[in-house]
Amino acid sequence: MREMPDGSDRRIVVGVDGSESSMAALRWAVGHAKGFDAVVEAVIAWEFPAMYGWVPRPPEEWNFEKIAKERLADTLELALPHGGHVGVRAYVRKGHPAGVLVDSSRGAELLVVGSRGHGGFAGALLGSVSQHCVTHAACPVLVVRGAGT
Repeated sequence: MREMPDGSDRRIVVGVDGSESSMAALRWAVGHAKGFDAVVEAVIAWEFPAMYGWVPRPPEEWNFEKIAKERLADTLELALPHGGHVGVRAYVRKGHPAGVLVDSSRGAELLVVGSRGHGGFAGALLGSVSQHCVTHAACPVLVVRGAGT
């Protein structure tokens, strides 16, 4: 693996949320990283849901960090079966996905995100997270549309 001048690895960061488009983004990044001699960092973000008014304490099974870890592991296995995810670094970070991905893009060669899209005219628009990343990331951003087909 080629290193940057400061001795760090070349990195491609991928936003993962379990959707088909994020799996397509992950597959694209892994394929690209092989020829680019870079490491892939799969990043999932979690945060406490916004609630208004008085709400009782959530039950113990609502461990959002644990749920995010499980979703990330499942996504790696589904998107990259047969051990294809070996060597992919997996990160679970607390915060809004857009902010977490922008922060993770610092020092990266590329940020890859999926765009769920809605088909038709709405499908031509970027989602709020991908739009934020395209606008604010510290590196180039690739948006993978739909399932990447």
